[in-house]
Amino acid sequence: MDTAPIEEPLQYDAKVPAPADASRFPSKVGVVALALVVLAGGTIALEYSSVGTPRAQTAAIETAADPFAGISLIGKAAEVVDIKTGTTLFELNPDVQLPLASLTKVPLVLAVSEVLRPDAVITIPYDTAPKGSSERLGKGEKWRVADVISFTLVASSNGGADILATAANADLHARYPQSPDTPPAGGATLWRMNDLAKTLGLTRTYFLNASGLDLSLTQSGAYGSARDMTRLFAYAASANPGLFAGTARDGVLLTSADGGSQTSAFNTNDAQGTIQGLIMGKTGFTDLAGGNLVVVFDVGLAHPVVAVVLGSTEAGRFTDMQKLVDAARIAVSQGK
Repeated sequence: MDTAPIEEPLQYDAKVPAPADASRFPSKVGVVALALVVLAGGTIALEYSSVGTPRAQTAAIETAADPFAGISLIGKAAEVVDIKTGTTLFELNPDVQLPLASLTKVPLVLAVSEVLRPDAVITIPYDTAPKGSSERLGKGEKWRVADVISFTLVASSNGGADILATAANADLHARYPQSPDTPPAGGATLWRMNDLAKTLGLTRTYFLNASGLDLSLTQSGAYGSARDMTRLFAYAASANPGLFAGTARDGVLLTSADGGSQTSAFNTNDAQGTIQGLIMGKTGFTDLAGGNLVVVFDVGLAHPVVAVVLGSTEAGRFTDMQKLVDAARIAVSQGK
């Protein structure tokens, strides 16, 4: 399938502040001490700020002024935005276009929810996992749309994503006649996902499938930027928060529409339990994407913040996110 060109990735050069001028010392005692060390044949490396403050103390002052100062991330791109005020609290390469992996399932759910009622019933066309798996929708089982959505988001199920895309395809084509009337891989559901991205102004985002699963060793199923994901998740959290409520829980236990089957979905977001006030979150991980994570959380009463990490590692996305969440709480409390 032809795709839009992917921008060349930016260079991720860390900006290290230049050392302070070590020639300036606070007193004659400091000068004498230094001279004695040099005469003894030793070496010394004392770094002072321009006003004679030790560098460690200067760094502490800077961190207190800006809680994001000195934060080091594994991820290639990140952004933190105070949704209530619209203030960008932190950004790292926010416009670099990177693989999205299963973050793609959020716009999928937004698209299918336009035409599929939560209480509508879907007959599962194939097993989403082998028999005996604790996270499984079985062929022939009947499940409510709301439960298939929760299962797909919480367990990050690629099979669930494809089932939802197929179930909504005909109705989305009827609603948007300009969309292609073909199978979901290139059909109305995928068209609406991309149309939604355009509507929201996500200029660096596009989707090639409904799940975000890599298409090949060199081509991802979706691409986007940290800035675009900030806008997308902020919209999702405000437009229909009930759709994504399950992603703020450790897991969900679901029962089929006829009561004959049950399944579990365990949250793929390992940081879920450590983020107080979590509203929604979504993980993504593939060979091409590395580790992605986006969360929306409250730092106070009705005061949501969105944080994005792209291109980290499978475990690193969670430690990256915890650093950003902790710093965001401090920054908002300081009124930044």
